[in-house]
Amino acid sequence: MTSSTRTRAMPAVEHKLNVSEEEVPEHIRRIANEQGECPKTKKQTIEQFRSYILERNECQPHRNDDQYLEKFLRARYWKIENSYRLLCSYYKFREHNKGYYEKVRPLDLRHLGDSDILTVTPYRDQHGHRILIYRFGIWRPNRVTVDDIFRATIVLQELGSLEPISQIMGGVGIFDLKDLGLEHILHLSPSVAQKMIALLVTSMPIRTSALHIVNQNWVFNAGFKMFKPFLNSAMRERLYIHGSDMRSLHKHIAPEHLPKRYGGLHDDYSYTLWLDMLKDQCTGSSVQKDMEQLGFIFD
Repeated sequence: MTSSTRTRAMPAVEHKLNVSEEEVPEHIRRIANEQGECPKTKKQTIEQFRSYILERNECQPHRNDDQYLEKFLRARYWKIENSYRLLCSYYKFREHNKGYYEKVRPLDLRHLGDSDILTVTPYRDQHGHRILIYRFGIWRPNRVTVDDIFRATIVLQELGSLEPISQIMGGVGIFDLKDLGLEHILHLSPSVAQKMIALLVTSMPIRTSALHIVNQNWVFNAGFKMFKPFLNSAMRERLYIHGSDMRSLHKHIAPEHLPKRYGGLHDDYSYTLWLDMLKDQCTGSSVQKDMEQLGFIFD
């Protein structure tokens, strides 16, 4: 991410994907090494992973080149068996949810940006995470379907998984539940909860390092009962419930890396700005080709 700062109160940012390995800072390369990524044996490990996939033959990835397999290995700290489970989980999710990929036109999802229901920050926090923000309290189910929220989330997740920095560091999520009401809970069935956890925890080649709940009310307790059974023990340890205490959130994400509504310095940045980036910067690029191979349509 390239950025400059006019004043401390108003950081200027650019919506840009960091898809080049050359953009990985040295301190994040050191973290990658600590996670098990060894430059000297990387190619050998990827080859072992490729052979493991062919031998097990429980899922058939649409690609098996080094660059593609690497993101699954990074997501599971270069442990081949765990990476394979993630790969199979990813393709199982795709098979069961074809409508979230096939013939989906990302540029037709602008209404989600207009509604400000979700976005990903164009900047990173102090640890190198991008921040995925949901504001379910302003969601109007009669205007935006649950399926469209999933489609938009998947577009963001797939784009993020193309960034080496995000492959190494993962991302964090903020669920802003201000004004969450019963009309929202009625649309959050156990199957919806399971899919959301699959996207954020178990089935995408990008780790969610932490989930932060803010501004929750009594309605949250009813909704959380649906989500909790699908959270594994590791994810429960990375789930933080802050209420309206932004100082609690700041213990995890520094204010200079947060929107103003969470006691930070940044303006809100719409989801549509990422769609503009796709249209203006990625037409004909490797990013567009990667997305088209997944079934997305750009025309």
